[in-house]
Amino acid sequence: MSLRDRLSARLSKSRQRLNESMNILFQRGAKLDDSFWDNLEETLILSDMGPTACMELVEELRDETRRQAIPDAESVRERLISKIVDLFVVGEADLFDEAPAVILFVGINGAGKTTTVGKLAKSAVDDGHSVLLGSADTFRAAAIEQLDEWAARANVDVVKRERGSDPASVCFEAVERGEQVGSDFVLIDTAGRLHTSDDLMRELQKVVGVTRKRSRVPVKVVLVIDATTGQNGLEQAKVFNKALDLDAVIVTKLDGTAKGGIAVAISNELQLPIVRIGIGESIDDLGPFEPRDFVEALLGAQD
Repeated sequence: MSLRDRLSARLSKSRQRLNESMNILFQRGAKLDDSFWDNLEETLILSDMGPTACMELVEELRDETRRQAIPDAESVRERLISKIVDLFVVGEADLFDEAPAVILFVGINGAGKTTTVGKLAKSAVDDGHSVLLGSADTFRAAAIEQLDEWAARANVDVVKRERGSDPASVCFEAVERGEQVGSDFVLIDTAGRLHTSDDLMRELQKVVGVTRKRSRVPVKVVLVIDATTGQNGLEQAKVFNKALDLDAVIVTKLDGTAKGGIAVAISNELQLPIVRIGIGESIDDLGPFEPRDFVEALLGAQD
């Protein structure tokens, strides 16, 4: 089964919530009256796409249908999909094709950073890249061991120190080792940080700052965010972006939420590309993000 098909299947929680309303809204011959537009706006907001973006999108769609004399709701669906797709920011190139690079993965506890780093390492190696991992999560008891397991699966080395070590020193060493061995990618796992803790965010700024100063190759900072956190996830993303000047986002656990629209809100409000999405536990369930495939799966347009 392709990632596109798995995406459609795994977004069932979000789609079930949307489909009832969408099927009623887009039934053949439905009139484009005030009630239709109000219900469409409410339905999109409830999917966590973000109220501002939803209101602007619906208003644009409403104006277009009036100007073009579009007769009924059935004709609006494809325009709606295209407009939601356009809300996503798309990067000029895939972050994981631009080697050599150092990529730091940040986010709160439980977002899936370590697993994501491991899956990306395996994928990069399978694509013929040389990869080095950095275990800069020196606080969580199982983080180093978990990354070791992924390193073994990908047959790559890990730069690590004992638990409680300075994470910035791990990053420094990982960058240095990566230069020595000529790694295409140095992927660094950092400790989960509560975005509400100023002290922890300042420490993370130090980690990122040290890495950027030491590296001779581009350093990218990627936020890994758990889709099940909904609008709280958007607030997390804003804080991390303000503190660290993020380059991209990876959204995990989209298969476990009824509010998959949060991916739209995060990309649109932060003006950042989503470079990967996670829709399950398998290594094949983390893949490139294709906005149109995502929106069609979310709205059930593929069914």
